[in-house]
Amino acid sequence: MEKKTKIAQIYGYAVCLTAVITFLISITGFVNALIDMGDPLYAWGGSDANLASYENFKVNAMESIQKESAYIPDDNALHEMYEAAKTDKIKKVEHNSRKTIMVTSLMIILSIILFVIHWSWMGRLRKAEL
Repeated sequence: MEKKTKIAQIYGYAVCLTAVITFLISITGFVNALIDMGDPLYAWGGSDANLASYENFKVNAMESIQKESAYIPDDNALHEMYEAAKTDKIKKVEHNSRKTIMVTSLMIILSIILFVIHWSWMGRLRKAEL
């Protein structure tokens, strides 16, 4: 009987430890997603183009155009390209942030439920041993 109790305790504490680690990792992802949603243009990842301002985008575009010796767009076309790239990046970051918030929220809730269930079960096991 003692061996079964020891195995149950090891299992219970392992699940509690795993739930705490999952909770901490999920909180980090959740906070990062909230920060990215707050300022999607400066979110990590995505395209190489600097979309912080039209002037930065124009400089990058003109440098790449000069390297390729291709069609040189006028200012209106460049501005439309900038707006399209900016809108695309904002939508991608918002979508990824919402997805991350949903997944990490689910993981936070599940880790809390698992922790509470197993911690209370461990408390009942300790009382039963006494």
